[in-house]
Amino acid sequence: MSTLEQRRTRLQLARLYAIVDLGYVEPDRVLDVTDQLVRGGVDLIQLRAKKLSIAKITEWGRQMREIIPFSGPLFVLNDYPEQVSEVGADGIHVGQDDLSVAETHARAGTEVIVGKSTHSLVQAIAAEKEGADYIGVGPIFATPTKPDYVPVGPALIGQVQAQVHVPQFCIGGINEETLSEVLAAGASRVVIVSDLLRSKDIPGYCERVRKQMYRC
Repeated sequence: MSTLEQRRTRLQLARLYAIVDLGYVEPDRVLDVTDQLVRGGVDLIQLRAKKLSIAKITEWGRQMREIIPFSGPLFVLNDYPEQVSEVGADGIHVGQDDLSVAETHARAGTEVIVGKSTHSLVQAIAAEKEGADYIGVGPIFATPTKPDYVPVGPALIGQVQAQVHVPQFCIGGINEETLSEVLAAGASRVVIVSDLLRSKDIPGYCERVRKQMYRC
């Protein structure tokens, strides 16, 4: 089995996706938060640092890779596909207005999983046809992480599931309070950002979320 096939297999089993967003995590907490997420049993960890230099993102990525075991969560870099090999990431995530999946593979490598953000059924279908290994669907609810995006609402979850077959991670305003509504709408995979990062007990938070998800 190739490296890409192995990563895709792990992706199929993934349920909980965490993002170490430097908009919420102070630089001196990045490594501790990463360690807590690993201990919490998340399935994917993404590094997102929109306002940092490429050099700084690469530095953080390398340090996070040292903490994230290769047998543990898949490690995903947001944007900057050329840096994937530099940090040893398993995947790359791009937005709707970023590179195509083909161009992302060309820059990041063919053995890397590629995720793409989608905000409508049309975009979700297009991302799968492009060859995305997984898609983000949202924002389901209003979120300070993406204040300029209009929430798509839980109804989109079922619409996407009916027509798209790659793994779908619902994102946007999802927390312990809204999780039940998202699961009831048919979601089986979620991304939690700000609420998880602000928790005083990240491993405990992850455990509660995972229990709730696996009950469904």
